[in-house]
Amino acid sequence: MRRYTQKTALVTLSDINITPLLDLAFVLLIIFMITTPLMEQGLQLQLPKGQVADHAPEKRDLKTVEVDPSGNYYIETQPVSMDALQADLARSFGENPNLVLVIRGDMKAAWEHIYKVLDKAKGLGLHNIYFRNELSQ
Repeated sequence: MRRYTQKTALVTLSDINITPLLDLAFVLLIIFMITTPLMEQGLQLQLPKGQVADHAPEKRDLKTVEVDPSGNYYIETQPVSMDALQADLARSFGENPNLVLVIRGDMKAAWEHIYKVLDKAKGLGLHNIYFRNELSQ
């Protein structure tokens, strides 16, 4: 008959099993990789074709204005009037002199609406203005 000592009965595990933690980390990574591009998408607009930009400005310096086919204006996907658009651009340009205005105009939008945004921005002294096309997303 074999004798067992109490020493083996009192041994505790000093190792932590990190496999479930790694599984959770990988699942979260995959979820964020899938959802991040979807969160950055603005309105569903048909943008004209163009070439890829040489360099992109910093994200904190960007202000996006979108114009849909019926001539409605949006700042970061929030609908605004022309007066509110001008006030927001003035405030943003006052806070950040390196502000870059990005205009996303639908291909079917009248030039008149896009030109109004351009005219208001130029009137505020904003000269870094870009038009976003389908390839420069």
